[in-house]
This record gives sequence, structure tokens and C-alpha cells, in this order.
Amino acid sequence: MAMTKWIQKAVKKKGALHRQLGIPEGKPIPVSLLKKIAKAEIGSKVAGKKVTHLLKRRAVLALTLKRLSKKKKRKKKKGKKGRRKKR
Repeated sequence: MAMTKWIQKAVKKKGALHRQLGIPEGKPIPVSLLKKIAKAEIGSKVAGKKVTHLLKRRAVLALTLKRLSKKKKRKKKKGKKGRRKKR
């Protein structure tokens, strides 16, 4: 049973992670911070912010979406590289 467009449904509150971390929406969230939050235990502090269950879930989702976008870009590059123009 394949779910279609699950990513659109997964991101319900756009910009919530930025607001929760106190980072303006125009600036990127450092991947190192996301990894630290994902590894931290609930209740501990990372970069002055208390790690809650919701914060941890949002950080893990952000890392997953970042990984998916990188895979998509790699597939596009591989497809173009092997093709030759017909004369």
C-alpha cells in the first residue's frame, strides 16, 4: 500500500522548527544542530534549548527530507551524464 504525497501531509506547520529553535526562516538550520537534537535524550538541553519530543520529531523529519532531496538530485545528474546527443 503506497502512500502518495506523504511529505506534504507530514509538514503541517511550516517554519515551526525555525521558530522553536529561534532561527530566522531565511537562514538555514545547521545540520550539525539537527543531528545533535536527534541524538539527544528528551529533557536534555542542546544549544540552550530544551529537547522536547516534538522538537526531536521535527529535527528527524528535517534530516530525512534533506536526505531525500539529495537522493533526488543525484538521480537527475546520473540520468543526464550517460546520455549522448544524436547526430
